[in-house]
Amino acid sequence: MGDRILTTPEGLPAPRQATWHRLRTPRHPRIWFEILLIAVSYGVYSLIRNAVPEQKAQALRNADWIWRAEHSLGLAFEKTVNHAADSVGWLIVSMNYYYATLHFVVTIGVLVWLYRRHPGRYAAVRMILFLTTAVALLGYYLYPLAPPRLMESEDFIDTVLVHQTWGSMASGDLKHVSNQYAAMPSMHIGWSLWCGLAIFVLAKAPWARVLGLLYPAATLVVIVATANHFWLDAVGGVVCLGFGTAVVCAWYGALPHRLPRYAHGGAPGTRRDGADGTGSSPGASAGTAGAAATATAGAGAGGTGAGAGVGGAVPAPAAEPALASEHPGDPAAPVAAPVS
Repeated sequence: MGDRILTTPEGLPAPRQATWHRLRTPRHPRIWFEILLIAVSYGVYSLIRNAVPEQKAQALRNADWIWRAEHSLGLAFEKTVNHAADSVGWLIVSMNYYYATLHFVVTIGVLVWLYRRHPGRYAAVRMILFLTTAVALLGYYLYPLAPPRLMESEDFIDTVLVHQTWGSMASGDLKHVSNQYAAMPSMHIGWSLWCGLAIFVLAKAPWARVLGLLYPAATLVVIVATANHFWLDAVGGVVCLGFGTAVVCAWYGALPHRLPRYAHGGAPGTRRDGADGTGSSPGASAGTAGAAATATAGAGAGGTGAGAGVGGAVPAPAAEPALASEHPGDPAAPVAAPVS
């Protein structure tokens, strides 16, 4: 008689199904692992991006094609915005520093906020960022594109060079280590939209949600005004973000903000959301359940002891099993064990 393999309703062997469920279940992130992962990932991203052949001639031809395509759509407004912003000194200098710094500062800040306030959703949202960036690398390789400021056939203003502000990728030592022809897709838009949407759907304060929406909008104005991107590059960034979001939703079976706010496998004392969205300490929950069980056992001991002396204690009702997820229907939510 051959061995029988226990299978689940999905048709997978039970051990494999358990492994699959464990991989798809959000877990509490570890700070040392996240710092190492982000550092290594960004290093690999920079290495690959800058190792892509620049292909200057092809990049300039592609830029001319993009510019003609925008003219045919009646939306070739980059030069007008570039010249208008450059005429206001303090404005364009501020935009130059915005372009050079906030791309990194805000992204890291949102990652830290997610790690601290939404640990159960952190891994899913972080994976969207990683997948978005990975697809962008493919775009840099397949479609080299010169930014408007490097077009030889147009009189765009390279605002960083003109105003001698920090962060120029076309002068000094940086021009030898940075690929000048990796404008499509725009990761300034991909990352800023990732930040903005994460803040909008997860923040509680209305002002924070408004800022979340304004951030990618302001970034779009900046990348155009500084002549670092066409607006079609921004569309490419949105497409990359959409791809990353779709893959993560397929993996977890839900949008990231619908996953439990507090992950399983966290450190002792980590809050976990109940069905009503409130959090409680696992230790406190265990203590409450234990006290209820003790009271019930004492009351049912035939009326002896202290219970009999006061005419019999009223048994405490059995505690209902708490759900560890804000969304019990999600695949990541465990099924509560029945109370016997």
